[in-house]
Amino acid sequence: MARAEPPAATFERRVLRSAAEHHYLRVRLELPDGGARPSVAQFKQLVVSALRELHGEVGAALPVDVLTYEEKTLSAILRVVSSGLVKLWSALTLLGFYQNRRCAFRVLQEYIIRVQRGVSAENSWQIVRRYSDFDLLNNSLQISTLSLPLPPKKLIGNMEREFIAERQKGLQAYLDVITTHHILSNCELVKKFLDPNSYSVNYTEIALQHVSMFFRSEPKWEVVEPLKDIGWRIRKKYFLMKIKNQPKERLMLSWADPGPDKYLSDKDLQYAVKLLSSCSHPYIYKITFATANESSALVIRPFSEKGTLKDLIYKAKPKDPFLKKYCNPKKIQGLELQQIKTYGRQILEVLKFLHEKGFPYGHLHSANVMLDGDTCKLLDLENSLLGLPSFYRSYFSQFRKINTLEGVDVHCFGHLLYEMTYGRPPDTIPVDSFPPAPSVFVVSVLESILTCEAMKNGMPTVSRLLQMPLFSDVLLTNSEKPQFKIPTKLKEALKTSKECIEKRLTEEQKLIHQHRRLTRAQSHHGSEEEKKKRKILARKKSKRSAYESGEEHSAKYSNSNNSGSGASSPLTSPSSPTPPSTAGASSIPPAPPPPPLPPAAPPPSTEVPTQPNPQPDVSASRGALLSSIQNFQKGTLKKTQTCDYSAPRIS
Repeated sequence: MARAEPPAATFERRVLRSAAEHHYLRVRLELPDGGARPSVAQFKQLVVSALRELHGEVGAALPVDVLTYEEKTLSAILRVVSSGLVKLWSALTLLGFYQNRRCAFRVLQEYIIRVQRGVSAENSWQIVRRYSDFDLLNNSLQISTLSLPLPPKKLIGNMEREFIAERQKGLQAYLDVITTHHILSNCELVKKFLDPNSYSVNYTEIALQHVSMFFRSEPKWEVVEPLKDIGWRIRKKYFLMKIKNQPKERLMLSWADPGPDKYLSDKDLQYAVKLLSSCSHPYIYKITFATANESSALVIRPFSEKGTLKDLIYKAKPKDPFLKKYCNPKKIQGLELQQIKTYGRQILEVLKFLHEKGFPYGHLHSANVMLDGDTCKLLDLENSLLGLPSFYRSYFSQFRKINTLEGVDVHCFGHLLYEMTYGRPPDTIPVDSFPPAPSVFVVSVLESILTCEAMKNGMPTVSRLLQMPLFSDVLLTNSEKPQFKIPTKLKEALKTSKECIEKRLTEEQKLIHQHRRLTRAQSHHGSEEEKKKRKILARKKSKRSAYESGEEHSAKYSNSNNSGSGASSPLTSPSSPTPPSTAGASSIPPAPPPPPLPPAAPPPSTEVPTQPNPQPDVSASRGALLSSIQNFQKGTLKKTQTCDYSAPRIS
């Protein structure tokens, strides 16, 4: 039995054509023997001469614009219409001499990236990046051990149009992954890549300068080493410290400058920061020393080798960089139920204490909770005084019901509880369904905070969470009495600052809500289904209007015919018989209106029975005139005989 051979493989070449009106080329002129460097006018003339040499006068007439030119590096950005890209590229590639000197053009493939911060299109800018820049960024992010989808390198054929289009899509997907990852999007490497102008300052050197100035008046402190990148904030730096008289004791110094939510005056800020060292609470981490000036704040605490609650969950070392510790944990495992209940109750107690004192916080997350044995202690109380943004701000700013600092703390507590339960942060917010948990009471608390219904109805209060079954039966054995005395004047300043922070949050949420509605409406009207609906409605409307105009025209035509026949038909038309005439009939009375019942037959009359000629309205008369003009035919006219009696007669 003969075996059928499989059909031969066929290959099809597909070229992805860009719909852009212009193309941009980054080029660099290389002059091996040095010498005088061309000016921008000479550079433009060189490009035109290269086009003329290869393509003649037609090529020289190709519109090419030199957008930027750096005489120091002999590099420029050229703009050309899409149809002339191949001509320009080939002309530059084949050019070999400039003013009898050897030269060469190098075409650098670069990508223009539009970056926007927030919902306002005005707060946007453009950056130019090469593939090598993406590759360098990707190598720097390998510390996170995440598998990022960077398109692979290609040595041969990397300037082909279809390859460039495919690589452009791949780089866009790469940026989408980075910017949607909560930790990566906040790291210094990514922010410097996307916004080099705003993050070009070396904040470690600035922090060292401020710390050195501080140590001039406090010589007992000594810096051991900087703790590089152990936190997620770019403008907050950490140093390992020691006291000269106690060299074995390790301390941690944190330095930060004010943020966008700083509403305290410089005097109130300095007083409030110094007051933090007097705060005594079993669930607040002790502050050894704190000071501030008009430009920054400095806080010193004991350094814990055990690390934070986040270090416990992710099995990480406290001194490792933030990306290495928390981006891609090797083992995902939540805490035990008793730990979840105890730690959760302790954190809720300290949040309740701060709210009752009128002290704003809003910076709760697992890396801000220090572990001291089996006790959780809150860190970074100075963040709210300095007006620094919250770690979870990009989440709760999406929901208008989370508009108070207590609501912010409760929402952040939901993230922390999820992390303690499942060993990882939630994938999306709000959470649609929860994996199996150690207790149904845990899921009950999470549902009251992180679900879509909770976002619409608002966050529960801290007191309400303490009354829930998961935390109500937890016994706290710590007997330390909390103490945190805040003067009345400072309380008023803190209250005003809290109101300003909440007002700014509300305004930001309003802008995000309006932008989301506008985007949803634009996507809805731009969808294929909606376009089909609009086309169908337009067709129906056009048919209906055509039908109505046809009916109106026919009605006008019938009215014109009726009115025209009534007005132009004479009483003695040839088609109607002429009744006998009667002398003495001076007037013709109008016909009476028809009676409701037919009366008896009247006696024969010798008068002419006619109908009154009603006065037509303006539209009917115009219709009659137009109808009579349209129906006029010259051929229907009869010849007439004229009897001329004007000539004189001779009898």
